[in-house]
Amino acid sequence: MRVKILGSAAGGGFPQWNCGCVNCSRLRGGSLRGQARTQAEVAVSPDSSSWILLNASPDLRQQFMENREFVPSGAGRNTPASAIILTSADVDCVLGLLHLREFQPLRIYATASVRRVLIEENSLFRTLERSRPPVQWTSLRTNEAIPISLERDLAGRTGLCCKAVPLDGDFPDYVSEGLRRNLPREEALVGLELEQNGKRMFYAPSLPGSSDGWKRHAVASDLSLMDGTFWTNDELVRVMGSGKTAREMGHMPLSDEDGLLKQMGNVRGGRRILIHMNNTNPLLDEESEANRAARQAGWEIACDGMEFEL
Repeated sequence: MRVKILGSAAGGGFPQWNCGCVNCSRLRGGSLRGQARTQAEVAVSPDSSSWILLNASPDLRQQFMENREFVPSGAGRNTPASAIILTSADVDCVLGLLHLREFQPLRIYATASVRRVLIEENSLFRTLERSRPPVQWTSLRTNEAIPISLERDLAGRTGLCCKAVPLDGDFPDYVSEGLRRNLPREEALVGLELEQNGKRMFYAPSLPGSSDGWKRHAVASDLSLMDGTFWTNDELVRVMGSGKTAREMGHMPLSDEDGLLKQMGNVRGGRRILIHMNNTNPLLDEESEANRAARQAGWEIACDGMEFEL
């Protein structure tokens, strides 16, 4: 299994287009030791020729253009990426699907609730049905491993399996109360456990931390890409002067007493990667104390273009 990080930042990227915080200002001015990042996107290849996307970033078109693996082969419209697995209906996870509407057959894996949110309440996503054949939706059932097939490989010969792990998240704010009442909450947000040939990876770019069922999946994986959005719970309020806390936004902060670094502190084995960093996060500064603390705790910090082989 080959894993490539196409984007590693939270919504808005880094620097964020409309943000003048210290991090964004210093990066633009050249005084911050760090890298620009597009919005979080991970691609997985079971065979180094075809690719499966984990979510669909708003920056997907740019990411395809910057990575040679996604150049169409031959004449006509085609792409090596023909399957997408969604973790939620959050805008930053699904907006990139609209880049894939150009009469390209696709297979999308999502919980039944996420599919309903997109198709029933957001008619814009019906543009995905214009393909011939139209987009094929496959339901992810929580805690059940299923084979992942590419659009052209319906028999599941990739050898790759995926299990949707409930993370006790909530549906996005844009979901109407009427629909929300009829959707099982466990389908709102999932982590993805991918396995091929005995190797596992776990992907959870949003991790509320209100339950701990995710932990055994992260511990058992050879590669874990986990929520690195905020360093502290009050980060956004402190840096920007207003806003919600990290936990109110559905993200377990990294450095708090019950944060991700402490919860995973005694785990050994496997590579642990922080992804989906918000532009306010101090660990984006490679010379910061936060960056050093994360690395000393055994974590790597994702950047665009990073690759892994399992």
